Amino acid sequence: MSAAFDGWVLPPGVLPARVSFAQAHGVRHPLLDPESARSLMDSLRTAREDALLRSSAAERARVLGRAGARFLDRSDPLRREAEEHVPATADLSLEMSRAVIDGMARDWTGDRLLQLLATDLPHPAALDRFVPSAGTGRVRGVAPALCFHVGAGTVPGVSATSMLRSLLVGSATLLKPGLGDVVLPVLLARAIAEESPTMAAALAVLYWSGGSDDHAESAALAAADTVVAYGSDATMRSLLDRMPADTPLIAYHHRIGVALVGRDALVERELDGVADELAHAVGMFDQRGCVSPHAVFVEQGGEVGAGELAAALARALARFHAALPPTPPSPALASNVHQLRRTAELRRASGEAVEVYAAQASGWTVLLEPHDAIEPSGPGRTVRIHPIEDAAQLPTLLAPIAHHLQTVGVAGLGERLENVARMLGGVGATRICPLSEVAFPPPWWHHDGKGPLSVLLRWVDLEGD
Repeated sequence: MSAAFDGWVLPPGVLPARVSFAQAHGVRHPLLDPESARSLMDSLRTAREDALLRSSAAERARVLGRAGARFLDRSDPLRREAEEHVPATADLSLEMSRAVIDGMARDWTGDRLLQLLATDLPHPAALDRFVPSAGTGRVRGVAPALCFHVGAGTVPGVSATSMLRSLLVGSATLLKPGLGDVVLPVLLARAIAEESPTMAAALAVLYWSGGSDDHAESAALAAADTVVAYGSDATMRSLLDRMPADTPLIAYHHRIGVALVGRDALVERELDGVADELAHAVGMFDQRGCVSPHAVFVEQGGEVGAGELAAALARALARFHAALPPTPPSPALASNVHQLRRTAELRRASGEAVEVYAAQASGWTVLLEPHDAIEPSGPGRTVRIHPIEDAAQLPTLLAPIAHHLQTVGVAGLGERLENVARMLGGVGATRICPLSEVAFPPPWWHHDGKGPLSVLLRWVDLEGD
């Protein structure tokens, strides 16, 4: 069994000589008293000028990128430490942990961060000086002096990406990661400190379990110029209730993803390829990601139908399961999977058009059923397959979940793609992409419809000469 993971990286001098520690689920962290919590906020804000603003955004991208690229090198000690601790804290198998780290860290390199600056801003130097705007004047982006990030902990690496965005635009940053995502941001913060001790003075990562360190959270909410949060609607309401009314909250609510397979992809020779892409989208993150498809809508009229696709997807999930297995299910998860399958079998026995394809254990489940209402996919690697007559129906079917809809993975729409995408965007989708790209969006995607860097900024217009 691995030793407890130290879930914090703080600037020097913040912790008092005598400090208490707590441990939860294998993660150890300090408990800050009110004075230490306020000292942390002051330290981050004071360090910002020298740590971040004396370098250009491009220079910050290169420093951060050198730190991030270490996680792509499986021989690097930090990468090896990540592989040691991510499986236990995130409840992922070692094989899945490696795949997630590879997928996340590919966007932490200098080249990807520089491309993010060029893609999301009107000019790559818009954080450093006034640049020509679309109008007759000039514009400059100003980052919050101090950003407080609250991670959800559902998928490893999301909090680390949020932290990098914040530092890239020039904000001193405090990150409170969720338990399932504590390892990567802590290790990345260590890598940044090794690469640039000066930059690291404006960065803190501190895990605490719910209610265990109200002093740190209260101090952060009071001091932050902007709060960035990932989580449920209840989490967002709780933060708003405790924040100053004039502090912006950038909220990334829980999201639902789906997939749409059009008739052009439903041909015998392409079936296994489509099924493999679906299996990757469904299986990656064990259905916990905001991009994970909870349902697959299959258009009728192809060479093969929804039943053939469901059977092919079951075979593909078996292959995916062998390559990237989940962790052994808890008794509660195994019971829930059994109940889900048993309920579907009873529906089939009563005459409903329901089919169940499943692993012998709790590893994966494919349910072929008519569409009634969008439901969470269920426990484990479970996905629902719904036949529909025409792809144009899908926006109407998705309307009840419009406020939480995000990614729609698509295949086989041909020339209809743009029109269907327009309708999906109108009903709430913010990302329509090929099935093969579902799991790992590029760093410059409009996350929940917002530019990942520009959403953090206040824009200043300079008019006239």
